Amino acid sequence: MQLSKFTDYSFRILIFLGHNQNSLFTVDELSSILKLSPHHTKKVIYKLSKNGYVLSSKGRNGGIKLVKDPSEINLRDVFEKSGENLNIIECFSDNNTCNIESHCKLKPILNQSLEFFLLSLSKYTLKDII
Repeated sequence: MQLSKFTDYSFRILIFLGHNQNSLFTVDELSSILKLSPHHTKKVIYKLSKNGYVLSSKGRNGGIKLVKDPSEINLRDVFEKSGENLNIIECFSDNNTCNIESHCKLKPILNQSLEFFLLSLSKYTLKDII
């Protein structure tokens, strides 16, 4: 399993903002510092703002900053709200075309592994990783 770029960038931005809680940054500054494309950074900031993790304000005194305490930002929530696709294999998908599913015992094992992964993420907050 590999995190999407969107989820990876979400974590990177939150970690950076968590380390710099008293500062405001523009999209261009974040993009430059984190070496991310401005286009992707804008999309991630929009989603993080929509989910209440960051405040993005325009204008002369505007910028982007963390609005929640890092101890209140659960890593599983960030992972799930970033729209991560949890369909590890085709049979997890609604468009499953696998013709051996009735004889396969892999899906429940992978499902259990995924649940353990999510449970593990749920034990940590942004504070734990900054």
